[in-house]
Amino acid sequence: MSPVAAQNTTLELDGVGPVIFARSRRARRLSIAIRPFRPVRVAYPWRSSLREARRWFDEKRGWVEKTVARIRDLERQHNQTVGQIALPSPAEVRTRLIGRLEELARRHGFTYNRVFLRRQKSRWGSCSEANNINLNVNLLRLKPELVDYVLLHELVHTRIKNHSPAFWAELTRVLPNARALDKMLKQHHLGL
Repeated sequence: MSPVAAQNTTLELDGVGPVIFARSRRARRLSIAIRPFRPVRVAYPWRSSLREARRWFDEKRGWVEKTVARIRDLERQHNQTVGQIALPSPAEVRTRLIGRLEELARRHGFTYNRVFLRRQKSRWGSCSEANNINLNVNLLRLKPELVDYVLLHELVHTRIKNHSPAFWAELTRVLPNARALDKMLKQHHLGL
């Protein structure tokens, strides 16, 4: 979204944590979004002020604090459950991830240079300018359809090095539900 379309202000609020107040031309009314692994977000119409949005938020504060506490508990449970899932041996990780990458590349006509497997906390995968693909070994803790999404995402980057509409069109061509899988992946915490 362009800077003209939205203005964001982040405030750190006791009992809630970071709250993004997003002034948006798209917003028709005030709304609060509380999602796992993300800051609370308050969207408010362009014609409103931050002061009005903050006052409205304060009226909902009790509900927000209860909901945030419940979500944080779910996040902790998720991280504990995921953390208990043991990864296969390094040899099996290589076989499963690189084998699947090769299979998908062959099926969809992609080529890449080298593959590196790493335990990362910041990303599931990446593709360099030289078409080397880095994969996070923690991918094997995800559902198979999310693993395929990450692998195909990086394979598409061998052709298109950004997240432009052309990138998404190509990814959707090889994986029609790519956008839905992208949203699902964002619900998974990388700090495994």
